[in-house]
Formats: sequence, structure tokens, C-alpha cells
Amino acid sequence: MAFVLAGCGGSDGGVEVPTAGGKKGSAPAEGGKDTDDVAAYVKAQRAYVKCLREHGVDAPDPDAKGTIDFGAGDQRRALKQDPKYRAAQEKCAQYASAVPESIEKGNQPKLSAAQIKVKREYAACMQKNGAADFPDPGPDGLGQGEWDQSAAGAKRAARICGPIVGVPEHAGPGEG
Repeated sequence: MAFVLAGCGGSDGGVEVPTAGGKKGSAPAEGGKDTDDVAAYVKAQRAYVKCLREHGVDAPDPDAKGTIDFGAGDQRRALKQDPKYRAAQEKCAQYASAVPESIEKGNQPKLSAAQIKVKREYAACMQKNGAADFPDPGPDGLGQGEWDQSAAGAKRAARICGPIVGVPEHAGPGEG
């Protein structure tokens, strides 16, 4: 809500900047790309909720970070199995938006030095055993980028290196 309200009314302390229409608008005083990404994500989530409601789903408003709380456990399972929800979700897919990296990182717990060390060992192992494009973790242990998980070398490396992060080498079939 704060993002939308900041654009209304008088000066917000931002810098005057020209707009496409030749008029002057104001740029945010703080923030930058992350703030813009979050604002765009929240706007997209609001459009998604509006669409769900138009298709008969009683969806809650997203919070300030764009999170939509559909409940937990049985409540969430029941909703996901509801044919009306599934149909609305399909019709509203155009409004679905990826979670911005700044929110994703903010939702991650802070890792200890030991956990960061494990992440680095895992990345080095993956790179040495067939997943050369596996990204190194950032200084906080997070922030791994994209890599080709479908390559044969990547699958082999994941089997070899899995025990470093607690994945058994020969995992049995999963539930579900």
C-alpha cells in the first residue's frame, strides 16, 4: 500500500525527472531497482487477486510484499483441489509474476558460517563433477543463479555431491 500511496499528492522528497509526456514527475528518493521490482510485483499480485475474484474465488489481498495468504495445510490443499479455483488460476495465469530476487532473498534465513561453507563445498563439487555452470554462492551463501540442471553431467554431479547437503546418494522413491 505504501508504494501506491507514495505516488499520490505533493512532493515526496524525490528528484524531479522528465516523463514521456514532457511533464515533470518525481523519482523515488530512495530505493531503485529493488523497490521498482517489488512495486511491480505487488501491482501484478493485486491484478491476479482481482482476476481470481472475478472468476469466483474469494482470494485475500496481497500483503505489502505481494504475498497472498491462501491459508495452510488442509485449507490450502482443499483450495488447490477446488475445480473453481483451478479454472480461475488458469484464466488468471497471465497476471502471475515471478517473485523479485530482493523479496526472495529477504525470505531466506541468514546462514551461519558453517552453512555458507557447506554451500561453497557443494558448488565446488558440482563444478568439478560435471556441472561446470553451477554458480558459486554469494558472500551470504545465497544467490545462486541459473544453471542447466537437465544435462547428464549435472545429474551425475547432483548424485555425487548430494551427500554434502544431506541428500542421500541413492534416494528412494518420494511420497506423493
